[in-house]
Amino acid sequence: MKTGWADTERRDLEPAEQTPYAAKRRAALSARFPGERLVIPAGNLKVRANDSHYPFRPSSEYVHLTGDQTEDAVLVLEPLADGGHEATAYLLPRSDRESGEFWQGAAKGELWVGRRNSLAEAATLLGLPCRDVRGAADELRAAREAPTRIVRGYDAALEAVVDTDEERDTGLKTALSEMRLVKDEWEIGELRKACDSTVRGFTDVVRELATAVATSERWIEGTFFRRARLEGNDVGYGSICAAGEHATIMHWVRNDGDVRPGELLLLDAGVETRTLYTADVTRTLPIDGTFTPLQRKIYDAVYEAQQAGIDAVRPGARYRDFHEAAQRHLADKLVEWGLLEGPAERVYELALQRRFTMAGTGHMLGLDVHDCATARTEAYVDGTLEPGMVLTVEPGLYFQPDDLTVPAEYRGIGVRIEDDILVTADGNENLSAGLPRASAEVEAWMRELTAPR
Repeated sequence: MKTGWADTERRDLEPAEQTPYAAKRRAALSARFPGERLVIPAGNLKVRANDSHYPFRPSSEYVHLTGDQTEDAVLVLEPLADGGHEATAYLLPRSDRESGEFWQGAAKGELWVGRRNSLAEAATLLGLPCRDVRGAADELRAAREAPTRIVRGYDAALEAVVDTDEERDTGLKTALSEMRLVKDEWEIGELRKACDSTVRGFTDVVRELATAVATSERWIEGTFFRRARLEGNDVGYGSICAAGEHATIMHWVRNDGDVRPGELLLLDAGVETRTLYTADVTRTLPIDGTFTPLQRKIYDAVYEAQQAGIDAVRPGARYRDFHEAAQRHLADKLVEWGLLEGPAERVYELALQRRFTMAGTGHMLGLDVHDCATARTEAYVDGTLEPGMVLTVEPGLYFQPDDLTVPAEYRGIGVRIEDDILVTADGNENLSAGLPRASAEVEAWMRELTAPR
């Protein structure tokens, strides 16, 4: 069992496409914390049941700084006496046939889970020194005294061996979140890929709506998931495949309901690329291909609100501007329809429209679907838009099925339209513009896709 195996070391590798960008990010982090040791874990496998595990997804902080996606890994930035840091990735090496790990380690052995890169291969791909992660804890214990910060919540064993405190660690996590507010050109390219694949996933769903009518929302979920796995790594979050009154539930992910002609389908889904950047797009579709007059009225109001929001996205604008523009438009419509008592400015000032608009109008997008979530308020929600930021604009109207304050015909209707918007030097670009938005365009698109061939 121990002998007769070929040398499979790969000696012709080149650095990964992301590698020079990750190096720049590490340099920016180093400049922000001079003289401090920084520890950024990837995280560990999590048990799903007994000896089976959930699919592993590394921490976004680790991926952003390395491009690596392996479990149990950790990036350490060791401060240098003359300034800057030396970065080292600690990874699991190839599993060992001599020790029997290759055969017996069901969670780590390569016979069970597939080949890993050797440390030398990983060093070439990642462009930084790589060491055996099984020695990381001991090396951190023995390291010279230096102020240390660790990203908490991913690796309890490493947290136990570093001398740090929660307040300092929170500062590191916040800094890493804020570093992702502005995307570099490589990241923008990955988000374009995610949006393009997502457009194809929505197209797949429309083509298979007739089968969904005969089955359930699960068919829609599975149809989109097939595209995500074919062209990317996974879906970037649990797909919301909400038909009928389920469209009024903000995060409906059970996806076990009926799909009925005459009702609407709210599909909120995004493909996550193989580098873990995700799209986040929503379309609300008439299941039989044609909006009823009331559905169209509500849809058109949301479309106009979204356009007002998109028009407000530009460099130098406040982050809140697109939200306020969309909300003001919807407040006007709700007063115009007699669902709220005006004037509309009073409705907006008192936020009365939020009974029907529910959530905020967007969020940053990137490695996480709700990216940069631990950034400081002054850097994010109270901040200013800059070229390279990518955010969603996603207003909606949701009339709950038991809401007695609205006429019966409104109840159970939910509409959201969401696109992924890049802030450019002179305005913005809709990265998900490959999907139609206006009601007439949606109907024409659906007719074309479902027409007999």
